Amino acid sequence: MAELTVTIDHLGALGDGVAETANGRLHIPFTAPGDTARVATKGKDAAALVELVEPGPDRAAPSCRHFGACGGCALQHLRPDFTAEWKRRRVASALARAGLNDVRVDQTIAIPPGTRRRATLAAMRVGKRVLFGFAERASHRLADLEECPVLRPELTRLIAPIRARLPELLTAGESADIALTWTETGADLVLIRKRPLTLTDRETLAAFGEAMDLASISWRASVTAPAEPVAARRTPAIRIGKALVAFAAGSFLQPSAEGEAVLTAFVADTLKGIAGPVADLFSGLGTFAIPASNAGPVSAYDADGPAIATLQKAAKGLPIAAHRRDLFREPLTVGELDGFAAAILDPPRAGAEAQARMLADSAVPLIVYVSCNPVSFARDAAILTQGGYRLESATPVDQFAWSPHVELFGAFRR
Repeated sequence: MAELTVTIDHLGALGDGVAETANGRLHIPFTAPGDTARVATKGKDAAALVELVEPGPDRAAPSCRHFGACGGCALQHLRPDFTAEWKRRRVASALARAGLNDVRVDQTIAIPPGTRRRATLAAMRVGKRVLFGFAERASHRLADLEECPVLRPELTRLIAPIRARLPELLTAGESADIALTWTETGADLVLIRKRPLTLTDRETLAAFGEAMDLASISWRASVTAPAEPVAARRTPAIRIGKALVAFAAGSFLQPSAEGEAVLTAFVADTLKGIAGPVADLFSGLGTFAIPASNAGPVSAYDADGPAIATLQKAAKGLPIAAHRRDLFREPLTVGELDGFAAAILDPPRAGAEAQARMLADSAVPLIVYVSCNPVSFARDAAILTQGGYRLESATPVDQFAWSPHVELFGAFRR
């Protein structure tokens, strides 16, 4: 390990400051372009900040006392306008690498902190004490949270009471995850712990739900295991359009209601004037299918069985046909796509390569694409444009305040 003084040139893809040195490029967390910093090298291309000698012009005061230890945020030390432009450039760079240099990338729509309605926190019992929070950066150690300005205040207020109750649910050295979701009817809590619940565990959880007025509590042995209800005072529900939709534990949900409103408005505006049925691919609970059904029939497809079952129930009386289908393994074929006036795509981070190839060969006039990964979006965009579609513009949406993640949307027209 050696110490040296460097000047930060730009940010890398993960939000680390990047400095060019005589021995090569270094990535230094918690630094900003223009910073002069004394750093300690850690391996071939990484370094740790030792001292900020002179701050650059894009620095800001962090909003959380845990910043720098907690791995949940990487960019709190940067001005919001700088972060918004950096995320816009990330989208533009991803499109350019895919050969789409002529696509206009609009300014980032930033969703404010304090709106995140879902999060999974880790817990570990160390002696009589329980650490509860997010993992530290590049570590399995936990940053024991007292606050979190990213989350909705309703969820932040649950952190201390949950920590106080966890010693009754964890044995020495045992770890677990707590998934929290804020819904229209209150908080939904899922305990993710390998060990099955005892009667005492169930009583503890039920009493906690009563004391904190939680909507529901469930348990699952792993992230992918079915959720087992423990206590349900109210059915967790989210509002989609005019419908109040029951929320199945573990189902995908946009990080914030505010961000969802931005994305839903884009989809609705883009579909205006479309005459004919719409395919909603990777539909989830029906975030876009339910509002789109106001204008005409929608066929929704997703591999998540509980989400599709929830959508089928919520869609009674609406012109929505919901189908369980793994679009990664079995994308809608060109023949099945015939007759749709538009398609909505909202895939996971991996994107929708197989489905994009089918769409590229189809006659669907309009594709509305919502993405949480600029790289997979750019790949799929290249496939679609090679198939005869045109992407006129893309708009970044920052739903993950102070993280390097960025979402975006764009419309493809034949």
